[in-house]
Amino acid sequence: MSKPKSSHRVFSRELKLGTVRRMLAGENVSVLARGLKLLRKDLYVWRDRFLAGGPEALRGPGRPRKAERLLAVRGGAPPETPAEDLEAARRRNAELERKVGQQQLELDFFRQALRQVKEARRPSAGPGVTGSTGSSRR
Repeated sequence: MSKPKSSHRVFSRELKLGTVRRMLAGENVSVLARGLKLLRKDLYVWRDRFLAGGPEALRGPGRPRKAERLLAVRGGAPPETPAEDLEAARRRNAELERKVGQQQLELDFFRQALRQVKEARRPSAGPGVTGSTGSSRR
């Protein structure tokens, strides 16, 4: 029995870069896509990555190195020194603590509002008691 043929194709960074440059020079994207036997959508993805991050944003074949993945997660250049890394972590921590404090204030507000609404309701059980509040129309 033979192996099923994989439809996944791998392209080098140089090919992607050359294709993006041709697109940016004004070459017809449909013609490029047909020539490479790709979807136009893929070419636009390459172009958008190139415009967002330069040639380094166009991944080559294979698994990305650990340093590349960390940069992608951080969304920018690596810190110059460990002190800058520590300072960035402290700023992020302070930002998250402010957000937690804001959420706690909102939670307290809504708990109080819910408590007041529950107290304002009439009891719905018992003899001679209506099931809901009266009409607001006069």
